[in-house]
Formats: sequence, structure tokens, C-alpha cells
Amino acid sequence: MKVIDFTIPLGIGTPPWPTYEPLQVKYFKRLAPNGANGQLVTHSNHLGTHLDGEIHFFTPGKDMAQLDMDFLVNDGVIVDLSDVAGDYDVYTSKMVEERVEVKEGDILIIHTGYHHFGWDHNTADEIRYMVKHPGPDREFAEWAKAKKLRWIGVDCGSADHPMNTIVRNWMPRQAKEAEKVFQKKFGKPLAEFFDDSKYQLMHIEMFPHGIIHAECLGGDIDLLLNQRAQIGFFPWRFVDGEASIGRCVAFVDDDRYEELMAKKATMPKTKHGDAVDPSHVESLNKLSAALLE
Repeated sequence: MKVIDFTIPLGIGTPPWPTYEPLQVKYFKRLAPNGANGQLVTHSNHLGTHLDGEIHFFTPGKDMAQLDMDFLVNDGVIVDLSDVAGDYDVYTSKMVEERVEVKEGDILIIHTGYHHFGWDHNTADEIRYMVKHPGPDREFAEWAKAKKLRWIGVDCGSADHPMNTIVRNWMPRQAKEAEKVFQKKFGKPLAEFFDDSKYQLMHIEMFPHGIIHAECLGGDIDLLLNQRAQIGFFPWRFVDGEASIGRCVAFVDDDRYEELMAKKATMPKTKHGDAVDPSHVESLNKLSAALLE
């Protein structure tokens, strides 16, 4: 058994979710004269690849330490939606099920393609990564509950649509762009499509049902699109933790791993060595241009 890493690199340049504390690192001792290097690290929990826990939005819910390993590691599927949902778009359960089989109790990883705009990519665009990625409506959330999904992962800033969060107020120029998309595609103003009753529904409506999510996935995710695998997330065993930075991985057998590594050898790489499929960016740019023209 071998491991494919879905974790993005973590450094002081990694953006946290907007307004959250970024990563800060300083040395408090050095080899000379202390005989060892030591660092102090401060950060919020919503930084880099991380898992949101129930108590992030649901006070009587589980903290990170209460999440069992058989919940965190299980069978799942990785679906690629980069060919169907561009800037500010809304993805649906139908889009998912047209591409992969989702079984009851699965872990579902959603590849929007927006990890290509993450800080470690040559196509980095922090605003697009955090503010313009697609997201779901309540239909998707109800489908996820019916499927009894264990947890969901996304390769962008939030499992919610960014315009269904406080980001809509913080980024008025982008909200105006989104308004054009919603009027054109759905025939509704943004405030009507995502009214107050739906606010941050992937957090507020899902966490009481135990369906939490991981955000800011990436790494070598491009290698396993529209495929099944055993998937795991490994947060800290964090008592009272409302979320945790961690590692997200897929487990594959040795023969499949060799095939994937051979494929990776032919692909462009990020500066940290993760595989990149440029066709995802091309597709997203084309879709987004059509929505925003």
C-alpha cells in the first residue's frame, strides 16, 4: 500500500481563510549558541489543508479529539468538476453523479480545480482561490445527508460558495461580478439565490448531522480524478479543537501507485513537486469567460 498526498504545502505564504490569523514562525533558539534550533509557531486553525470540526459551528458537537479513525479513514471517491463549474458557479449532486458513483457512507472529495490558483502554483491567484470558486446550494447538502457521507473535501477556500459567506460583504467588487453570473445563469439576483435562510449551509446545516469537511486540498490530487480510493484525513487529536491543520491522503496498492508515478513523471510540477494538469486551468478560464462576458 502506498500514499498519494492531497495536502498543500504550508508556510508563511499560505493564505488563511480571509481575516483569520496567518502562520507566523520565529526562532527562539539557534544551533549557535544553544546547540539546537527551536521555533515558535502561531496560527489559526483555518489555514492550509485543514479539517473543520463540528464545534466550529455547532456548540454541542464533537471536538477534533472525538473523531474516530474509522470515521477519518474510509472508502471514498474523488470527483472532477473543473469541466463544468467556473468562477462563482454552483455545482450540484447531478454533476457529481454524472462523473462518479457515490456510495452511501463514502468520503467525497470535490476537485473544483481551484487548487491551481493556490499560493504554490505558477497560476496562483489568491482572490480567485478564496473568493471566486464554485460552491453548492441546499440541494447538494440535502443529497449529501441522504447519502450519509462521512465527510467532504474541497480543493478551494471553503466548502460553501464564497458568496454564501461573509466574503460577499468583504469583497464588493467580486460580489458585483457574481451578481452578473447569477442573473445570467439562474435568472435571480445573488441575494435571492443565497438568501439568509441558506447562509453558510455547508457549515450550519451539515455539522449538526456530523457531516464535516476538509478545505484547501491539493497536492497530487490531479492524479486520482474520477476514481475511487481509500481516503484519510489526519488532524491533531485536539481536545476542544474546533478545527485542525492536517494531512489528507489517498491509499492505493503498489501496482496502481507505480502507474500513477509514471503518469506524474510526464506532468508539469509545482515548485514543491506536485503534479499539475494544465487542462483544468484552461477549462476553468473558458467556463468563467463565458459566464462573465
